[in-house]
Amino acid sequence: MASMTSPRLPFLPAARTHSAATAATSPSASSPSPRRALKCSSSTNNYSAHLSSTSRPRAPAADGVGSADLNGLRAPPVPVADSPPPAYRDLHGLHRPLTSADLMGTDGQNLKVAYQGFPGAYSEAAAKKAYPNCQTVPCEHFDTAFQAVENWIVDRAVLPLENSLGGSIHRNYDLLLRHDLKIVGEIRLAVRHCLLANRGVKIGNLKSIMSHPQALAQCENTLTELGIEHRQAVDDTAGAAKFVAEEMLQDTGAVASSLAAELYGLDILAENIQDEKVNVTRFMMLARDPIIPRVDKPFKTSIVFSLEEGPGQLFKALAVFALREINLTKIESRPHKKRPLRLADDTFSTPIKYFDYLFYVDLDASTADPRTQNAIRNLEEFATFVRVLGSYPTDVSEA
Repeated sequence: MASMTSPRLPFLPAARTHSAATAATSPSASSPSPRRALKCSSSTNNYSAHLSSTSRPRAPAADGVGSADLNGLRAPPVPVADSPPPAYRDLHGLHRPLTSADLMGTDGQNLKVAYQGFPGAYSEAAAKKAYPNCQTVPCEHFDTAFQAVENWIVDRAVLPLENSLGGSIHRNYDLLLRHDLKIVGEIRLAVRHCLLANRGVKIGNLKSIMSHPQALAQCENTLTELGIEHRQAVDDTAGAAKFVAEEMLQDTGAVASSLAAELYGLDILAENIQDEKVNVTRFMMLARDPIIPRVDKPFKTSIVFSLEEGPGQLFKALAVFALREINLTKIESRPHKKRPLRLADDTFSTPIKYFDYLFYVDLDASTADPRTQNAIRNLEEFATFVRVLGSYPTDVSEA
């Protein structure tokens, strides 16, 4: 089995802390900040709810299945005969509130977009695919990218959520719950690994390979066939390429992108070296404010919820979507870090401790669809926690 070590790479500086960002962006008494003036929406999250089954009374089903209104909202009462006429009769002529998503072009013009890793990382390529004309901002850690958006250092973040070979990136699922950012889009990127080395180095000269652990795992068989047995795991594929170039290593190569080879002046010794040729990573696009959901184009909605312990609870939760013919494209469970264990009553004298889980679910539907609204209202009636992470357009482009 190939050996693996983990050297420490000199990463780019982390994004400024909250206090530093506040000092840099906070307006003085005589100088208002134009950036904060752009934040038109309220800080209240209208697309999330933290409700328990005892936090509010039940309501009759709006669609005959048994649900309560989303976030406790109710339809306005029907006006009686002596009610005063409404101030506006043409409701379609009224302006809707703006969000920060409306103030930037879809091509990313004037946008600053954070990603994790060094320049040349696959995350940077995903950011450029999502926002072609944006200014990319590298961050040392995933958490740094989340903080950069929250502190108004950047406008967006593009971060990986799952890979077709390596599965889910659990760290980012946990950070979605820790930070109050909204998913405003998704982008799929085909990952094509390349074997990189300094100029003049041949494959036969290589004794070791550096890269991210997932990249090394995805190329394991190919690297073994090439006779390269030693692996060095580092934090980032582009960071590995940068380290090989800066240290002028003659017996060590890197697994990274062709863009990294171009940026750091390395030769591409082999292309598409991943063991499975179909290797796609799904990235999420994060912003401070949600976008306005629509029903005239394919949309996806991501939610997270937790349930009481008991037989059939998860079945009951999934049934609220099945009964309304809403397709689920993904379900992921993660331990509830704030409540890692729960006690359950049973017939035994000693209570049993169970892990408490959060369930992340992607719905093939928009929150503008009444079926989705009713399903979430229904879920809130018995779930101990419900939060909508975002409703956003489905990426239908080629990876």
